[in-house]
This record gives sequence, structure tokens and C-alpha cells, in this order.
Amino acid sequence: MTLPEFFSEHPKAALAFSGGVDSAYLLYAARACGADVRAYCVRSAFQPAFELEDARRLAPELTVLTVDVLADEAVASNPENRCYFCKKHIFTAISARARQDGYALLLDGTNASDDDADRPGMRALRELGVLSPLRLCGLGKPEIRRLSREAGLFTWDKPAYACLATRIPAGERITPEKLARTERAEAFLFSLGFTDFRVRTLGGAAKLQLPAAQMGRLLEQRAAVNAALGADYDSVLLDLEARDEP
Repeated sequence: MTLPEFFSEHPKAALAFSGGVDSAYLLYAARACGADVRAYCVRSAFQPAFELEDARRLAPELTVLTVDVLADEAVASNPENRCYFCKKHIFTAISARARQDGYALLLDGTNASDDDADRPGMRALRELGVLSPLRLCGLGKPEIRRLSREAGLFTWDKPAYACLATRIPAGERITPEKLARTERAEAFLFSLGFTDFRVRTLGGAAKLQLPAAQMGRLLEQRAAVNAALGADYDSVLLDLEARDEP
């Protein structure tokens, strides 16, 4: 199946939209195919501000919903399958609003490169009847980046960005304060020009994970990084196991 064939069969749908590589290309492709697709984005404590800004750049008519994911103890307690409970909340909220707006079908940007075994949230999508056109059409991340570049989308080389909750070890309670300090730390590193990194919580410390090519530059700026992150963390650690390049 191709995307034009998919949207010929499903000409009207809602799209759970994050402003990332996959959902950005899917929205572009849907509209190029002449489909009536409306974008919905959820604002929660798990999403940094820049993600919503990117989403609005791509879809100015975006419908934004606010969901208090931490109100659910199954999410806040941060079990191994936290993503399942969180996705269930988010997609249930989007589906309910979309149906009010006249959209019975809900889509998401899961692609053919995404591994079911590593994503407990996919179970929630299946239970709610969410369709993933990129996955159904066999489009993986490299192909989506190539097509996005050809389409002129600024997201074509945007690094993958998992939600802020992934920075906190499973089993450790998630709080608004922990999420906020993570967002501040990562925003500071972004301001210095670092990309595709993570600031993970390790007790009271910040553990920085960067691609190998950026480690030298981090060490050159370690005084500034220590000063900025030291306001929120007891210490700042560098993980020498480099992140894979995107």
C-alpha cells in the first residue's frame, strides 16, 4: 500500500501530531493527497515547550489539548510500562475531541522502523483502533527523512526527541519538579548548540549523554555547563558510552 492509496481509502481523519519528523511528513503527505486531516496536539508536563512551538509552525490551525498525565498514579509511579498508560490517556483525549469535531478515525506517526517490543505505548494504540499509515505503507525513518527533505520540511533532520519522562529511571516517581529541571537543563544545552543528547536523572545527579563528536566541545564548556546545571543538580556526570548518531 502507498500513502495515496491509504488516503484514498481514508479521506478524512484526525492526526495525533507532535511536530516531529514522522507526524510532520504524514500531515504533509495527507494534504498533498487531498485528504481532510486535522492535527491535534496534547500539551502535558512530559513535552518541552519547543515541541509545541514546532508543531504550531507546521500546523498553524493546530488543535491543542491539555492533559494532566501525572494525575494518573499508574503514570506518576513510573512503572516499566508507563508509556502504555500515558498513551492511553493522550489518545483517548484526542479521540474524544476529534469525534466531537466530526473525525471518527485517528492516525499517528508510528513508522516502519519503530519496534513494537521497545514501545509499550503501541499496545494502547492498537486497543484504541489508531492507524499508523507510515507503518502500514512500509516507510521507515531514513525514507521519511529523505521525503521530508524533498518536501522542504524543516523537520527532515530533526533529531528524535523522546518525552521528558524517559529521563527518569523506571520505578522512580515522576514529579513536575523533576520534569521542569530536565527541561531547563536540556534547553541550556540546546542554547549552546548541542543536539541529539539526553540529560538523565541519576539520583541527585544529571547524567549527560551525547554523540561522541560533541563530547570534546562539552568538556571545553564544562564550567558553564556545571554552573547552569548545578542550580538544579548535586553533580553533573558525562556518560562515556556515546549516543548513536541520528
